[in-house]
Amino acid sequence: MPGLNIVVLTDDAERFRGALTLALAQRALGADCRIFLQLDAVRLLAPTLSGPRDAEHATQGLPTLPLLIGEALDDGVAFVACQSGLALAGIEATQLDPRIAAGGPVSFLQSLTADDRLLLV
Repeated sequence: MPGLNIVVLTDDAERFRGALTLALAQRALGADCRIFLQLDAVRLLAPTLSGPRDAEHATQGLPTLPLLIGEALDDGVAFVACQSGLALAGIEATQLDPRIAAGGPVSFLQSLTADDRLLLV
């Protein structure tokens, strides 16, 4: 199965939750998945993050956004945080989970293969 590459373009927590859910589904199918968080979207990786609807999700037995990020990392979803986005958000790469790489759009796009799928959210 081709790899799935998801680009998160904004800091909308619910769109990111959807991206994480798709990424976990891709991994469940045994295929690679990578999420690139562009510019403002990097804020969604802040160590103090809590999703605006986390309580509602938790009430329904669904994971909070931080737990969903942890599940994705544990399951092998690769994360790339935009270096410019880190600077804009005032986040140091060392503050992130060590499994999250820092990079830019050029290196992200260069690593795509002809068979990879690209999804923007």
